[in-house]
Amino acid sequence: MKPYRDYAVRREQMVTKQLAARGIRDERVLEAMRRVPRHLFVAEHLEHRAYGDHALPLGRTGQTISQPYVVARMSELLAVEPEHSVLEIGTGTGYQTAILAHLARRVYSLERVDELTKEAIGRMRKLGFDNVKVQTFDGTVGWGEFAPFDRILVTAGAPEVPKPLLDQLAAGGRLVIPEGSRLDQRLVVYTKDEQGEIHREPGEAVVFVPLVGRHGWPEEG
Repeated sequence: MKPYRDYAVRREQMVTKQLAARGIRDERVLEAMRRVPRHLFVAEHLEHRAYGDHALPLGRTGQTISQPYVVARMSELLAVEPEHSVLEIGTGTGYQTAILAHLARRVYSLERVDELTKEAIGRMRKLGFDNVKVQTFDGTVGWGEFAPFDRILVTAGAPEVPKPLLDQLAAGGRLVIPEGSRLDQRLVVYTKDEQGEIHREPGEAVVFVPLVGRHGWPEEG
């Protein structure tokens, strides 16, 4: 493993040259990206690529860890405040989860691949995040036990937003999700006003792995 100070330099370069330079302005998001050691969320043989602006594979699971800019952009769009309760759909390695844990009061994260859930829980414990709860479950159903949520973040591409997630969004809440086909999507921001009305605002093009589940895409094969 490279010395910690070397990774700290790379992390600062990531923040200044990849994130701030591309328009990320939320100082809390930038600080969270500075503090979370991304190299601990990738396979050891990929650590040298951890701070590059690209997605990386998660081995045989078929999942990926999103590129830093996309993590920062989605976090910024989510507009998380310190008092918020956040639901994340698609834990993956737990990197986005850790960013949210720096921003929110409490983070609940659902992952459909049990192997990834166990690994993410271990990373959360190792890094001392005591405001995160991770579970293996169909994320398209949400997590009704802890609803409503002030913020909901979906980190996989859906044909449309799952209705259970909108139902579990608190009044005044915000949900960010990639919507589109299996191969390409757009980031969409949903907000729910105090009267419970839903408002939709589409944004930039992205590419995520499919959101598989009861209210998402069917499992291929």
